[in-house]
Amino acid sequence: MTPASSGLLVQRDDLHKTRWVSDDTIARAPLPDGAVRFRIDSFALTSNNVTYAAFGDAMNYWRFFPADDAAWGRIPVWGFANVVESRCEGVDPSERFYGYWPLATHAVLHPERVTTAGLVDGAEHRRDLHAVYNQYLRCSADPGYDVAREAAQALLRPLYITSFLIDDFLADNALFGARRVLLSSASSKTAYGTAFCLSRRRGTPTEVQVIGLTSPGNIAFTEGLGCYDRVLSHGDVTRLAADAPVVYVDFSGSAAVRESVHTHFGDRLAYSCSVGGTHWDELGSGRGLRGPRPVLFFAPAQIRKRVADWGSTGLQERLAQAWRAFMQPVTDPKQPWLQVVRGQGRAAVEAVYAALLDGHARPREGHVLTL
Repeated sequence: MTPASSGLLVQRDDLHKTRWVSDDTIARAPLPDGAVRFRIDSFALTSNNVTYAAFGDAMNYWRFFPADDAAWGRIPVWGFANVVESRCEGVDPSERFYGYWPLATHAVLHPERVTTAGLVDGAEHRRDLHAVYNQYLRCSADPGYDVAREAAQALLRPLYITSFLIDDFLADNALFGARRVLLSSASSKTAYGTAFCLSRRRGTPTEVQVIGLTSPGNIAFTEGLGCYDRVLSHGDVTRLAADAPVVYVDFSGSAAVRESVHTHFGDRLAYSCSVGGTHWDELGSGRGLRGPRPVLFFAPAQIRKRVADWGSTGLQERLAQAWRAFMQPVTDPKQPWLQVVRGQGRAAVEAVYAALLDGHARPREGHVLTL
């Protein structure tokens, strides 16, 4: 008999509190016409998922896979799943898809559009959420798919798309007149992906100085990446000269770090961009700060702009080219930026989630898990 679906719930007002739930209906109940049942095979768990939880209400992340009890939420994850049952024309059992799943063993999707490339989930509760999270790619038709690099795709592809778009957004705005970019949580994967994109401008008219802020224990790792021109601890912001414009890209969400950056640079801060919440327990508003008010970066908005400018194919071609370039240092056999660590079962998921939540995860490691 097919086992019941199992998934992790997180208490929305206290991210340290979790519980496992089983749901017979997701794994066993008869499928309605047009629906597809998936067995989630493997998924990445990174600080990005902590950001999803930290901004779950503000950015509607809890709404993608709602829990029966509104006080609890399901953290979305990126990964791979296999079709185990389909009542949707054009989707066959055993097909493999990449996309956005609940942290669980099973999921049921209700495709409203099926193409050779994949499908779009048309579940009622997701229709007013951004489309980029509702798209699922067939591995057999995805030009960026490589079975040998599934782990890297699950861990880095959604993060690197954000990195690419941040770099593109800054370039599209002429870096707001600055030639220095300051990134917090510089050892995080989205941050160093952004730094990599910015570093590719070296030796060109749009070259910028890329400065990373990180915790003291991660300085050596971050310096070793080679995509930062300078790396400091978060507490050493005042060591930077405040005599020229700078853009701040905030991946930490730390109110204290943000305040120190704004206070130190003041009117020399050309733009303050809020992206993530790796320091989820230090979040705070941007009110009362010196310099420009922080602006939340929303990747789907930049996607919409570039689809209008370049067309969907043009955007995908640029992303694919940038992704291939990024994979070279990430998977370098001599000194890879990423070490994949695999885990299986509830205990493994709980251990990785706790380490990410408490800031104890090692920056070089990327965790790919299976339930």
